[in-house]
Amino acid sequence: MDTLEDFIASRPPTAQRPLLGLTVLVVEDSRFASEALRLMCLRSGARIRRADTLSHARRHLGVYRPSAVIVDLGLPDGSGADLIKDLAGASPRVDVILGMSGDPGGEQAAMAAGADGFLDKPIAGLAAFQRAILDHLTPERRPAGPRAVAEDAVQPDRIALHDDLVMAAAALTHPHRDGTLAYLTQFLGSLARLTEDRDLDQAVAAIRDTGTGQGQLRRLSAVIDDRLDRTANL
Repeated sequence: MDTLEDFIASRPPTAQRPLLGLTVLVVEDSRFASEALRLMCLRSGARIRRADTLSHARRHLGVYRPSAVIVDLGLPDGSGADLIKDLAGASPRVDVILGMSGDPGGEQAAMAAGADGFLDKPIAGLAAFQRAILDHLTPERRPAGPRAVAEDAVQPDRIALHDDLVMAAAALTHPHRDGTLAYLTQFLGSLARLTEDRDLDQAVAAIRDTGTGQGQLRRLSAVIDDRLDRTANL
């Protein structure tokens, strides 16, 4: 007997739900960014699955074949570009492979690895998200006729932001472990852009630009502690 998921997958896309019938695998370590993408998928009619590491994504792909995969380039256990390269060379190939990053040079790295397209963080809006996937689907998998343009802002749950900050604060207690600080500056820089947090962005930039002295680390830790206090009672 067909499952409810099979039934939903068989429904054709509509102007209001142009991604209906698609399953999107999001490979993203930030809960806040993942929540934004979950809401965009929900508004677009797509189902979403999430992996927060490369190893988790590979386990998922060993069982399921999504319609589209969105891969953040900075992940805790390696570069998302490696997964993009593997996906681009696989047979059968996933229909749509998108890279995603807020770092300069991210698009070039994703496209060089074989991505079909790229999403800048923060994503410009719901319409840009839908277009990034639809532009790389075959015509029969797109909605017929005019498509509704959705420019509504997506507001992720701030509890997800708190969870990201808790993780960062814990990692910052051991900043000099192999790869920890490089990963944290990438993670927090992306989070700062997603939340339009200028102070956090400047604290991260100070470490990137001037090094990892105790003054810079204390400044970053203080900003994170302040944001944790602000989000503790959400």
